[in-house]
Amino acid sequence: MSKTIDVTELILRDAHQSLMATRMALEDMVPACEDIDNAGYWSVECWGGATYDACIRFLNEDPWERLRTFRKLLPNSRLQMLLRGQNLLGYRHYQDEVVDRFVEKSAENGMDVFRVFDALNDIRNVRQSIKAVKKAGKHAQGTICYTVSPLHTVTGFVEMAEQLLDLGCDSICIKDMAALLKPQPAYDIVKGIKQACGQDVRVHVHVHATTGVTMVSLMKAIEAGADCVDTAISSLSLGPGHNPTESFVEMLEGTPYKAELDKSRLLKIKDHFATIRPRYQEFLSNITGVETEIFDSQIPGGMISNMESQLKQQGAGDKVREVLAEVPNVRKDAGYAPLVTPSSQIVGTQAVFNVMMGKYKVLTGEFADLMLGYYGATIGERNPEVIALANKHAKKDPIRCRPADLLKPEWEELRASTLALKGCDGSDEDVLTYAMFPQVAPKFFSTRAEGPKNLGKDPDAKPAADGAPAGKGPVSTTVTYDVKLNGKTTKVTVAPA
Repeated sequence: MSKTIDVTELILRDAHQSLMATRMALEDMVPACEDIDNAGYWSVECWGGATYDACIRFLNEDPWERLRTFRKLLPNSRLQMLLRGQNLLGYRHYQDEVVDRFVEKSAENGMDVFRVFDALNDIRNVRQSIKAVKKAGKHAQGTICYTVSPLHTVTGFVEMAEQLLDLGCDSICIKDMAALLKPQPAYDIVKGIKQACGQDVRVHVHVHATTGVTMVSLMKAIEAGADCVDTAISSLSLGPGHNPTESFVEMLEGTPYKAELDKSRLLKIKDHFATIRPRYQEFLSNITGVETEIFDSQIPGGMISNMESQLKQQGAGDKVREVLAEVPNVRKDAGYAPLVTPSSQIVGTQAVFNVMMGKYKVLTGEFADLMLGYYGATIGERNPEVIALANKHAKKDPIRCRPADLLKPEWEELRASTLALKGCDGSDEDVLTYAMFPQVAPKFFSTRAEGPKNLGKDPDAKPAADGAPAGKGPVSTTVTYDVKLNGKTTKVTVAPA
């Protein structure tokens, strides 16, 4: 008898976050929802991660309204989100009451499965959010951020799974954000979890496709007993994204496993997003093939593009390789932190500073906090010389306690600040939006009534006579042309006189 392998579809969240910088408008996802809802997925990841930030920063869209829309359009589906533990969807730690209220409101607005992780794999930083998910009666998925270092071992990952289950998690996810999970470790970790925690413990595996080996890793994980894998519909897959859903289904043909997905529905979903993708050309990742050098640098694809952008802004685009070589050094000094939001941005930016200005001549505030323990504990000892520099920079001492234990109650203050803002609707949801993005939320509240923006553009449209680009998308005061010179295509942006 075949074992059915469950599938989580990533098209509504991580797929477009990884390939087109989270810029996809809700209206471009809505037409595919009926097919997604009836394709047979175990869950549909549609919220969390960077989507909340992108909604208010770029799309003038209320993220809570997005969640409510998905709940209406996907009535048969488990909705799933990615939650950064004590960081929620922001970039700092929040006091426990804020965590409780965020989880409660997310559940109330339609969320079913909470994939909870901490960037440093510090169990203390996921305890409160997992407790809140269980209180709301929803599915808590405890998450292990997979990474590679001299200190990370199969035994260590299995022990972390046991600790997460002790917190009451309903399932375990192995989250491989940089496509580092090779086939044998995938097998060994899943096998180890099943042996230590019981065969009935649900194990989910999330991998990216960047290094080109992870489809094999999924197969080996399944052979070891994995119950569910994450994939993305093929028209928005591969590169720094994920393995294609349809390919995964076909791979199981002739094996003792099957994925019970409706192929005709998958084809419709694929065709829909194939027509959408070209409209977001300007946001598409430059990584289109395979990047095996990530096994050496251990840098996620999104982090590479972010560093390239930082360096180009500084007029130092030629320093990319130097920075890539510096990242592992900074990571070692920081106790071998896994590279995932926000630690990837913190370590990457410090590596850029080290190359541009000299080794630790300038520290970012976030890197100082990372070195001093304000993001949590790391698997390795941090470099004491760099800790001393961080102590001098931040003018505060290192800590060993759970960072959130130092936070004072902040809900009432956040609420008062939010209610004073123009355009605030007085809801707890608005307070949570302000809490996570206090610099961005005020502008969003003031423009929310104008409605969402769609940043997609018709790739075949000609500029209109008044200088505004034709086709779907926001009216711009500039026009961008592709100019071909000596066989090379360059983007040229022209502003009307």
